Amino acid sequence: MAIRFYNTAGGEMQDFVSMVPGKVSMYHCGPTVYGRAHIGNLRTYIYWDILRRLLEFEGYEVNQVMNITDVGHLTDDGDEGEDKMTKALIKENKPLTLETMRELAERNTKVFFEDMQSIGILQPTSLPRASDHIADDIALITLLDNHGFTYQTSDGVYFDSSQDKSYGTKLKGALGVRESSDDQQRIVNTEKKSPRDFALWKKNESLGWESPWGKGFPGWHIECSAMCSAHFGPTLDIHTGGKDHIAVHHTNEIAQSENAFGLPLAHYWLHSNFLTINDEKIAKSAENGITMGDIEEKGYSPKAFRYLMLTAHYRSELSFSWESLESAQTALDRLSDIASEEYNESIPPDKESIDRCVIALSNDLNTPALMSEVWSIARGDLTATVKSSTLVTIDRLLGLDLGARTVLVVPQRIQELLNERNDARSRKDFEHADTLRNHLLELGYEVIDDANGSKVKRVRT
Repeated sequence: MAIRFYNTAGGEMQDFVSMVPGKVSMYHCGPTVYGRAHIGNLRTYIYWDILRRLLEFEGYEVNQVMNITDVGHLTDDGDEGEDKMTKALIKENKPLTLETMRELAERNTKVFFEDMQSIGILQPTSLPRASDHIADDIALITLLDNHGFTYQTSDGVYFDSSQDKSYGTKLKGALGVRESSDDQQRIVNTEKKSPRDFALWKKNESLGWESPWGKGFPGWHIECSAMCSAHFGPTLDIHTGGKDHIAVHHTNEIAQSENAFGLPLAHYWLHSNFLTINDEKIAKSAENGITMGDIEEKGYSPKAFRYLMLTAHYRSELSFSWESLESAQTALDRLSDIASEEYNESIPPDKESIDRCVIALSNDLNTPALMSEVWSIARGDLTATVKSSTLVTIDRLLGLDLGARTVLVVPQRIQELLNERNDARSRKDFEHADTLRNHLLELGYEVIDDANGSKVKRVRT
């Protein structure tokens, strides 16, 4: 069955053909771990998890690499501002050392892995840290220098974009080759030959690693190029990232890698669109960065967030609201009930239904079309046992844990109030118990008492 993607390299739909039959090499630009990932970040990783699930469902062996950026990513995503990790250490009043930077990175990486697991993202094959690839960065910069693509300034080593006649032309929506007024506004370092030139190595006498060009840090862009080549060699099948990576980060990755090795960095480029709130992109800098902790604190299942993301195409902007998450939770609960109601692992699924789902998803990861097919199955005429088996099989694509009934995530404060109410009831202090019941209802949780004890049910407030 043909799998087709919209390839940002060329700007058109293309059939997917891997370099090695039956095997896929795939690289994702991962998080910069200066803080907890917000749901806009996580939306992107859900889609690449769906991509991996589709490829594996179709029999491919997938080598999936997602990097962890723990150094070198400056605050403006280009060559100016503070290093994001350094800025986070300053904010926490921690000493500026490589050791404390690593501690910060490991702490935030642990939380990131927990968030990934909670929303059903499969563990990538490899999760390299940028700080573990400094030698690879230096080797790649040296190779570019030997090819005549670098020059030095007082603050670092830069890529000379004037030596690359195809700079900015490889991805649809990238910078292009013509200088513009916008480009001129990007000039902050007056030693740069062109506003499009970018740092390969930034000098820093007080913190960093030794290099032929002085102590310092690798540039953000060179880190991904180095990790790609370290894990895959000079070229790979699929490279992914957010839409905001196209113009600068991925354009610069391509320039570095392809001028170093003389081969395409990747044959297919996939980019996801933004998650917004009130028409504003979710971002830490905008202070609207809702996290999975916020979602769980309100009592929603992390899988409900995943379900909501699957209702929109990865190349479409999606507006997040608590009302839409509530609807997703309700739909997921119902779908999970149907899938688990008569599930028997010995009953084979309906092949025709599964084929329709795979066809839908194979058309540029069309998750809305996939969900439409899933609900057609759930509401259709298959017997209950075959329906359950079919939905659980399709869940290999969805990652929603269908077949396991969803459980309400009860925030700690709500559980404490429920426990206090139970204690009041056991003391026959019914007046206080009723007060706590009403308080819980004000917080959005209805108390249900039955023979098995007391529990809460989330309700709209």
